[in-house]
Amino acid sequence: MTARTLMFQGTASDAGKSLVTAGLCRILARRGYAVRPFKPQNMSNNAAVTADGGEIGRAQALQARACGVEPSVDMNPVLLKPQSDVGAQVVVQGKVRGNYGAAGFQSAKRELMPAVLESFERLTAEADFVLVEGAGSPAEVNLRAHDIANMGFATAAGAPVVLVADIDRGGVIANLVGTWELLAEDERRLLQGYLINRFRGDVRLFADGLEAITARTGLPSFGIIPYLAAALRLPQEDAFSLDNRPPAPGAGAFRVAVPRLPHIANFDDLDPLTTEPAVRLEVVPPGRPLPGDAHLVILPGSKATVADLRALKREGWDIDILAHHRRGGAVLGICAGYQMLGREVADPHGIEGPPGEEAGLGLLDHETVLTDGKTLTQVTGVGKNVDARFTGYEMHVGESTCRGPVRPFLVPDGPAHDPGGVSADGRVMGCYVHGLFTADEFRRVFLQALGVTGPFGPAYEAAVDEALDAVAEAFEAAIDIDRLMAAAR
Repeated sequence: MTARTLMFQGTASDAGKSLVTAGLCRILARRGYAVRPFKPQNMSNNAAVTADGGEIGRAQALQARACGVEPSVDMNPVLLKPQSDVGAQVVVQGKVRGNYGAAGFQSAKRELMPAVLESFERLTAEADFVLVEGAGSPAEVNLRAHDIANMGFATAAGAPVVLVADIDRGGVIANLVGTWELLAEDERRLLQGYLINRFRGDVRLFADGLEAITARTGLPSFGIIPYLAAALRLPQEDAFSLDNRPPAPGAGAFRVAVPRLPHIANFDDLDPLTTEPAVRLEVVPPGRPLPGDAHLVILPGSKATVADLRALKREGWDIDILAHHRRGGAVLGICAGYQMLGREVADPHGIEGPPGEEAGLGLLDHETVLTDGKTLTQVTGVGKNVDARFTGYEMHVGESTCRGPVRPFLVPDGPAHDPGGVSADGRVMGCYVHGLFTADEFRRVFLQALGVTGPFGPAYEAAVDEALDAVAEAFEAAIDIDRLMAAAR
């Protein structure tokens, strides 16, 4: 089997490439095709663990779900996980390759194309269609040398390309025409047409816009996708989405506060809570105190634990959390957040930044040392105080050692996993496991233990699939699917 391929490149970041790929994956899967998603290079601190112990971008895991298959490391062979404004951890085919500054990574990219093409070829051998997602924009010509994410990959693989542009942010005509103008002639020959995303209003009013784009580029339109509320119900990958997170549907009486750390990671841990009508979840930006009337504070994951612990203190959020606990409030730390709740976090070898250590919040009795070994594993088990099963994953560097008797938060299946910890008063909890709240019973029992009486929201996993179906149905109505897929080769 050799798959037909079609690549989607955006005229800007967050133009909707991930959503377009996921929606089309679901459409083709429902039509009976074997379809796989592929993103040569991704940059995100929201990642997923594959069954074989690798990691890929969260968007590719969602796209695999849309296809009805398990995610694999080949779906995202190069993943960049930012640890500073100018540096990132580089993951190749699921495993950490090392830490690179921005300039160093640009030089190293030429060595990564063989791995990218190797993963791509494995996917094409097992599918009818491979839908490829670009990264950022192909118009970033300053990054064209050794590019593996956009036109560099497309020309190497001979992949036809469809441009995706976001009309909601304005300038869509300039974005499409400008992208066309900046591409080299051999790159233009790969372009098949374009999609316009997030349109509000009557599409007939944009007829002149379509004519202007086609007149200047020669490219046809495959359709205009409306602004889709269902898209907001899907797990998000970019931290940008936190700025646009809608309030929880019920804006309920149980208030959950989450400090937005500079290097926040795996924040889709929060998504199931936003489906609960009794819960009001607020991601608090820098410059604002944590709300004094919160019932629960969640310290989320981070890609730079020591740096974000220091940032938390600069914001005064450590004082807010300690005062919240004294008032009888509950605190939950997940992964890096769990590390921050202990006595100290040390990074002696500079795994996540400059070597150093920082005193933790002291609400749990453990100390953490970051090491160069990375734990990547799927986990199941039952809560110690939350009598319900969970399914999740660990993705972290470092080991936490408790000074005194361990009061476990979780009882994982198998002895190799960290059980987390609970304070003597039972109001501070932490663990390394991401994805706890996707298990409906665990989420509900956890909230009930904190005094939430309901009503409770829908089954989370079923709601994600319903949202994918809703996106697919909207695409069927807005896009000429047959003509679009005919462009694949």
